Amino acid sequence: MIRVLLVDDQSMVRTGFRTILESENGITVVGEAENGQIAIDRALELSPDVICMDVQMPVMDGLESTAEIVRRGAAGAVLMLTTFDRDDFLFRALAAGASGFLLKTAEAEQLIDAVSALAAGDGLLSPEVTRRVIERSVREPEPAAPAAAELYQLTEREIEVLELVATGASNAEIAGRLFVGEATVKTHVSNLLTKLDLRDRIHAVIWAYEHGIATIGRREDTL
Repeated sequence: MIRVLLVDDQSMVRTGFRTILESENGITVVGEAENGQIAIDRALELSPDVICMDVQMPVMDGLESTAEIVRRGAAGAVLMLTTFDRDDFLFRALAAGASGFLLKTAEAEQLIDAVSALAAGDGLLSPEVTRRVIERSVREPEPAAPAAAELYQLTEREIEVLELVATGASNAEIAGRLFVGEATVKTHVSNLLTKLDLRDRIHAVIWAYEHGIATIGRREDTL
């Protein structure tokens, strides 16, 4: 059973999300919070698998709350939800440690899929999020950091998988390109996340571009 904490300052929004999520077998809402400060307390108390977190709230916003929850290790993953389709929210949420980002205008099925993905440890790596991460790296180019020491812990195959993850490819797509099974790809992804001390796939994308492991040209070659 996937245990979810809902955080939003509007009670009607929380009720709507609860109705959507609990219509799906295997998902239960274990608690609610109306601001980021209460969310920290609820997360520590309930240890939910996924927190659906609003961005803009009184007392403490979702970005600050997420950073503190992640720092304390109080939840499995945080899914940021907002009505504002703004890059600054997206990147601040990722920097805070969020594992996914979804607009409140998304379809009900997308919310269910996002919660399920985060609970499975996959992270919400949509093509749109990947595109924005890549476009920002182009708009704001910085000298690629030298490959971190952690990189040398990766096998050649794990580096190949990391490069493909950075394009936004799914496990199935990576398996097809490398001629291996999906279970094998999942193992490689899990191993490289552990070795690089990364929370999920979306942070693997950011790491790959920040350290010059993935480049725009390489991305185009793999598509």
